Amino acid sequence: MIHTRELTRSFRVKGETVEAVRGLDLDIEAGSVVAFLGPNGAGKTTSLRMLTTLLPPTSGTAVVAGHNVLTDPCGVRHRIGYLGQGNSAGSNFRVVDELITQGRAYGLTHTKSRARAERLVAALELEGLAKRTVGTLSGGQRRRLDIAMALVHEPELLFLDEPTTGLDPHSRARIWEHMLRLNKEFGTTIVFTTHYLEEADLWARRVMVIDQGRVIADGSPEKLKADLAGDRITLGVTDHADAQRAADLTRALPAVHEITVDGSKLRVRTPHGDARLPHLLRNLEGVGVRVLTARLTRPTLDDVFLGLTGRTLRESAHTTAPNNTRDGA
Repeated sequence: MIHTRELTRSFRVKGETVEAVRGLDLDIEAGSVVAFLGPNGAGKTTSLRMLTTLLPPTSGTAVVAGHNVLTDPCGVRHRIGYLGQGNSAGSNFRVVDELITQGRAYGLTHTKSRARAERLVAALELEGLAKRTVGTLSGGQRRRLDIAMALVHEPELLFLDEPTTGLDPHSRARIWEHMLRLNKEFGTTIVFTTHYLEEADLWARRVMVIDQGRVIADGSPEKLKADLAGDRITLGVTDHADAQRAADLTRALPAVHEITVDGSKLRVRTPHGDARLPHLLRNLEGVGVRVLTARLTRPTLDDVFLGLTGRTLRESAHTTAPNNTRDGA
């Protein structure tokens, strides 16, 4: 569905060249649900804007839904839906009219446009709002309308840039329920950016971590967490001497990434911690180390980013890029 090679985008800012995207190579299969994850300025939104033909690449190639973004942008646009960070509907028009007009712009008949508008109004809980002007809607209602406009022509590939920003947890869950139903029933490919780490963890089947214009990790959420972060085991023992003995024994175990001793506590980072914890406890018991407490903590995608870059995504999200290149995602 998406194939890119060495895709780049640079900007001139105050006489200097800023590389927003550096050599992006993508192979995304049809039916995938893929999250781009990274701090502000990482290159996520810039990448989406190139893939949706809104921003020409500086160099490299990109084929989206079978069409080249440079030589056949209309072919790309006909087959994709795009939800940007801003509102897409006109404030002075009625909700239903905006949806019908969007369908007509994609070549649908008036009858088919109205039928799809009515179906999306129901699916995204916009009932009772269809005849209201867009400017009278709340922020959450407008966001649901924006999503409906991106879906009205039933695209085979859907790009979502921060689709649920500003929405309450219930609205976010309902939107993702609808998105995943599209993916399941129609095979719609979904590529999205988000600052909500739990969204990428829960809904994406593949996560691409982007930092400073480059992809620095790529895989399923579970694989990334297991390979790059690992589970954290925290053991409380009798005293510091026992904690040190436990650390010495643990270092001999395979696939242990990190061991720290803090007073009478031992902290170990390792993949598949639920399977390794009983084995570790038996070994410690065998050498006479008494374990008083044991806790297993699952890693997050923020832990993955921390392991890759030395900083967390939540910390990095507060960084703002220059205005010309601001990723905003």
